[in-house]
Amino acid sequence: MSSEVASTGTGLQSADSHDLTATHPGEDLEDFVTFFVSDQMFGIPVLKVQDILTPDKIASIPLAPPEVKGSINLRGRIVTVIDVRVRLGLMTSSSSGNGSVGMGVTVEHESDLYTFLVDRIGDVIGLSTDLFEKNPGTLDPTWREVSTGVYRLEDKLMVVLDIDRMLDMVGGN
Repeated sequence: MSSEVASTGTGLQSADSHDLTATHPGEDLEDFVTFFVSDQMFGIPVLKVQDILTPDKIASIPLAPPEVKGSINLRGRIVTVIDVRVRLGLMTSSSSGNGSVGMGVTVEHESDLYTFLVDRIGDVIGLSTDLFEKNPGTLDPTWREVSTGVYRLEDKLMVVLDIDRMLDMVGGN
């Protein structure tokens, strides 16, 4: 019996030609890291998330756009912190005045790290791609600009954020 590994150049494969990068082999599921901002659930594809953290000592950046809260040092790398509440046009949290800044979801975009400041982190969930819907017409226009679509769950709506659009628009006012 040969133990050679088959490879097509498109992803990792085992000797029996199973895709080792699939999180749910044989199923059309996509995994999302979920988080909440003002009781609204959002999701980012899990493979785009680099880290989940509680930001400490956010340094302000002079003349930065309002949605840029500042920067942090993450294991020797400078990370820009984006306030998702401000980016989505929501009221700022009353907790921000007492030093509590919430949680951060860190993503990489064009070789730079960004941390999205959110109220709280949810779970990692796998959802069938069949349940994915394009942005509804009733979704806030600002949210539509940064979302790829939604999933209607049993008791809530999860808005899927597009990392590129969230960051391309920073400072683009």
